Amino acid sequence: MPGTIVEFPIAYPNQPSVETGACHAAPTGSTHEITFDAKGGQDLWITGQNYDQVVKVAESGAMTFYPMPTGSGPHGIEFDGDRRLWVTLEFAGQIVRLDANGQTDRTIDVRLDCPTCPDGKLNTHPHGLGLGPDGMTLWFTGKSTGTVGKVTQDGQVTTYPLKTVGSVPIYVRAGNDGSMWVTELVGNAIARIKPDGTVDEFKIPTNNSRPIAIVPEPGSSAMWFTEEAGNRVSRIPGDCTSTNCVITQFQLPMSQSNVILAALAFDADNNLWVQQYVDQNNPTPANPSPAGSDYIVRIDKSILTANPGDLSQVPITYYKVPTTQTVMHRIVQGPDGNIWFTELGSNKVGRLSLEPYADVNTVPGKR
Repeated sequence: MPGTIVEFPIAYPNQPSVETGACHAAPTGSTHEITFDAKGGQDLWITGQNYDQVVKVAESGAMTFYPMPTGSGPHGIEFDGDRRLWVTLEFAGQIVRLDANGQTDRTIDVRLDCPTCPDGKLNTHPHGLGLGPDGMTLWFTGKSTGTVGKVTQDGQVTTYPLKTVGSVPIYVRAGNDGSMWVTELVGNAIARIKPDGTVDEFKIPTNNSRPIAIVPEPGSSAMWFTEEAGNRVSRIPGDCTSTNCVITQFQLPMSQSNVILAALAFDADNNLWVQQYVDQNNPTPANPSPAGSDYIVRIDKSILTANPGDLSQVPITYYKVPTTQTVMHRIVQGPDGNIWFTELGSNKVGRLSLEPYADVNTVPGKR
């Protein structure tokens, strides 16, 4: 299916900030999460973490910037069922609610009590943000503490420790089974928190696969997730138990040997969209820069009924992104029906419209 990609550069008004005491420098770019108001909003909303900015992007590409506190590091972003916008301030250990003018009108401290810490608190580094099945309860991943947190409407915070120490949970989404599902980037596992608070953990068959994003399968209790390093999209059944859990992995065709995956999303027709990009930390003899093109990948909905691990009869379309070295991050089908995505490294937001003249390559199961 042909399509056209348009990219919109984001002219952040501030220079990147670096968290106090952080052991890492700000990356070249810092364009992270993307969302929209599913109850009627026409704009996309994006977080520029190291610029301390929340950005509203119109369908035309016009942008409005809303500054967050200096050094706060906005990352996760979601609208709740009452159409209110929430943002995690990862470096500050807070979740805030923004009013219609982009001003903070509520702040929730999601740090942990820590008697030995200088201020008596330990920052969980709230990274990913998701909504519970009720559309109102907030869930977040404590990236640095190996925890997942729940925030009820009255502001009560409940913390659920994951089973693997140092697991680095980064993404959380509600499943159609009523549970919350979490990717453990370093723990190499998918975690599930049931409605009764039971925490389960399911190891991914491939070692060091680095799971990134996870989304529910349409009309099913199963979940799909990306394996960054494994270059796979994988399915985990919703009824997994500690003794019976078969994760099905599908190896995506690679445009070159050093590509990795970012996020994924289903569209309204149940096709699966994935970001595949050149790993800038992994040069090869053939690509020492490392050079090469990045792609938005459309996997036909027939993957939902394909034989386990077999993409040979599943049409796959590759849409080449005009910019290279994008460091893809997140992807979503927007309110206009187009596919929108963030480029962390190049500080751009992209829009893929399904119409003629894109640079594409479609084949069953390979390119």
